[in-house]
Amino acid sequence: MITIELPKTICPADQSRITFDDSHKTVGDALRGLATKAPRAFDSVMDERGDVRRHVNVFLDGESIRFLNGLDTPAPSGSAILIITAISGG
Repeated sequence: MITIELPKTICPADQSRITFDDSHKTVGDALRGLATKAPRAFDSVMDERGDVRRHVNVFLDGESIRFLNGLDTPAPSGSAILIITAISGG
C-alpha cells in the first residue's frame, strides 16, 4: 500500500490522505493514480505535460524526489508520499 498525504488547500478534508492498495512502481505512477481518486488534487499537483508543477514539492519517505529520480523514483509498498504546495503572499 502507498499513501499520499495532500494539503487541505488542494483537496476536500476527507481526501487529504489517499491510499492505493494496488502496487504502483514509481512516485509518478502513484501521482497519476490521483487522477481517478482525487482529480482536483491531481490537477493541482501535475501540469498538462505530466510533470510536477513548479510550486509543488513531493517527498517520498521524507526525501524530496527532486534529489532522487524525480517521478521515476521507485515507490515500494509501504511508501509515504507527501505533497507540499508553496505559499506566497505579500
